[in-house]
Amino acid sequence: MGGAGRGRRVTIADVASHAQVSTTAVSKVLRNAYGVSTAMRERVRAAIDELGYRPHHAARAMRGRTFTIGVLLPHINNPFFAEILDGLMEQLGGTDYQAIIVQGGRDDTSERRAIDALVDRQVDGILMVVPLSSKARLEEVAAGTPTVVLGPHERSALYDSVHGDDEAGAELAVGHLIALGHRRVAHLGQQDLGHGRPATMLHAIRERTYRRVMAEHGLADEIAVAATAYTEEGGRRGAHELLARDPRPTAIFAGADLAAFGALAALHEAGLSVPADVSLAGYDNTRAAGLAHLALTTVDQDGTLMGRTAARLLLERVAGGRASSVRFSVTPSLVVRRSTGPPQDAA
Repeated sequence: MGGAGRGRRVTIADVASHAQVSTTAVSKVLRNAYGVSTAMRERVRAAIDELGYRPHHAARAMRGRTFTIGVLLPHINNPFFAEILDGLMEQLGGTDYQAIIVQGGRDDTSERRAIDALVDRQVDGILMVVPLSSKARLEEVAAGTPTVVLGPHERSALYDSVHGDDEAGAELAVGHLIALGHRRVAHLGQQDLGHGRPATMLHAIRERTYRRVMAEHGLADEIAVAATAYTEEGGRRGAHELLARDPRPTAIFAGADLAAFGALAALHEAGLSVPADVSLAGYDNTRAAGLAHLALTTVDQDGTLMGRTAARLLLERVAGGRASSVRFSVTPSLVVRRSTGPPQDAA
């Protein structure tokens, strides 16, 4: 183990030497070929794990395409991700490509393993949805595999990016609540997950815009933020935190519909009605937001268009028709429903 992986990439020869077998034997194990004993397979796998060996990206050119697109999701709970996948599959329809979906989880280690799994399966391109990894790590992957990053507002010469105009979207939501007459407008945000680049992350942009719009309307003293998670439980906890403040907010802007759904539960538990007691606005315009019993006012950033565009950009890269990077931004709109209205004490 001493020097095999230090300063250079571990090779199949390093694995063979470490396991004391031939490179042919290692190749058979990697291909899951017939005729490999259980003992040899375990020895080779142990060497692979100890050395951290992964097949080299450059081998892809010799093997040709696999006609697979890898999709990295942080988790599968957010209904907005389903809309992104709908757009991606729509764009892939009529081609020979299939999608392989993996879950990155909520920490860098889990996400790295998920990305490595896609690379090791020799996918032709990868769509990463709101990844936690650093820009340097994303560029490392993109150097060997065509990559599109969806969510963060970053520029890179190595990968394409797709995102919504989160500043414009948050301004629409907060401005709408203020225009209704609300002064005590609170925000359900998301805690920084330690990815090291909060300024470019969509949740940070939405919170920053909320603070700016409030200040521009002379409401800086009314700013109230609950840093939680873009989940139903996170929205529920965050809303309870905001409702415990004195005076309580008359309106809440949630940075994601999923958090807004949790806030609706918290408002119900507190015996409050929407919008008579508290107005509520979300972000994403997921399908559930339009259900009659929810009727959530929310920001639409067209997840289907994002998914379609990401797939198109990946296919362009895979086909070799474009080498320069592209940034695609979706212009949001506000969908007003019954969850927002004037405050009870409005003049």
